[in-house]
Amino acid sequence: MTMLEIKGFGKSFTIHHLHKTIPAVSPIDLKVEAGEFVGIVGKSGSGKSTILKSIYRTYLPYTGEINYSSAHFGTIDLSKATERQMLYLRKNEIGYVSQFLNVMPRTSCRQLVQNALLEMGEPKESAKHQAEEALQHFEMDPALWDSYPKTFSGGEKLRLNIAMATVKKPKLLLLDEPTASLDHHSKIKVREMIEKLKRQGTTLVGIFHDIEFMEGLCDKVFDMKDGQLASSLEGVVNEG
Repeated sequence: MTMLEIKGFGKSFTIHHLHKTIPAVSPIDLKVEAGEFVGIVGKSGSGKSTILKSIYRTYLPYTGEINYSSAHFGTIDLSKATERQMLYLRKNEIGYVSQFLNVMPRTSCRQLVQNALLEMGEPKESAKHQAEEALQHFEMDPALWDSYPKTFSGGEKLRLNIAMATVKKPKLLLLDEPTASLDHHSKIKVREMIEKLKRQGTTLVGIFHDIEFMEGLCDKVFDMKDGQLASSLEGVVNEG
């Protein structure tokens, strides 16, 4: 079953005061099957994040389709979905992990992870228990659970961000440099969670600079060059 199919997707950005249009992604095609992990590598500025942000509908493409197999809506073109539809999908089906943390002020670490589950309709006690399990997995110091993330280090913020996204066990998970500021031990914890989600059926699309982290993890890996997806890389894909 195809979970995500991108057809003729292209994106450019217009700098209005300079009357200039900058191409970001040339028209590309990409198909992701249910339960697959597709990785995308490439230099900074090659268009990797643009693809992920367009799937999440932070950006709108100038051309093409992004067809997603939703449990609630059936096959839906994310580039044409309504804001109400996208809000539902972000809450219930599509997760996004960025290397940056953007959260509500005066909301504690524990509350942020718990709220991710409550907005899906999870009972309060179950949400509390699952949130604490997630924080323990990513080895967040219990002394920080009731603190505000504004005071956290970069690595702590990233681990919290990953906990918020993965605790929901999304149908589709988008990973934008999820190990960017993590030490080796924390990267292992992220990898363990990705492997667990994949076993449970989550489909993943991720962009990375860390090729070593991807070793044996992805089913397909593509190299982004000059706004286009190049052929799959050898030696980093999952042979199982």
